[in-house]
Amino acid sequence: MMETQERKLVLDQLASSRILLEQLTQGLTPAQWAFRETPDRWSIAENIEHVINVERRLTSAMGKIIQGPGEPEKRSLVEGKDRVVQAGGVNRGVKFNAPEPVRPSGRYPDTTEMMAEFAKTRETTAKFASETQADLRNYFIVHMAFGELDCYQWLILLSRHGARHAAQIEEIKADPAYPSSERLATAG
Repeated sequence: MMETQERKLVLDQLASSRILLEQLTQGLTPAQWAFRETPDRWSIAENIEHVINVERRLTSAMGKIIQGPGEPEKRSLVEGKDRVVQAGGVNRGVKFNAPEPVRPSGRYPDTTEMMAEFAKTRETTAKFASETQADLRNYFIVHMAFGELDCYQWLILLSRHGARHAAQIEEIKADPAYPSSERLATAG
């Protein structure tokens, strides 16, 4: 079972990144939602869709895995990774290629609907983090960069993942070619 401070850390980080992502996307125009710094980079809309995809996939996977037997013998494989995951979850200096199942596909052309889905997904993640009584330290899922992680470390990663993509959205908005609201208003 998660310790009180572990649960609080995850829930606080989930709440703060939710607020940040909602603030960063509030009032965006269609052009701003769709802007890409380069053709191979994601737009703001694609970043939000990716966050939704990752949270859904991982929360579902953790919910299923904790229904089975734990593997406490694997604990030594993940010792000391809490800090690595905490820092690495937001480190924009290290780029990852998202696996195909969590890449954005344009599933939400309506950004209002997408943000409602983000809120719903984040509530599901927070509910899992706040209510689970499973000993998450005994259940493991492999991460493409960090290797074996226990399910608590996955919750840390999920709680930091939103902040990582908030930083990416800030990078998009800082691009000199990003369509500003003033330019859009005067162009009409």
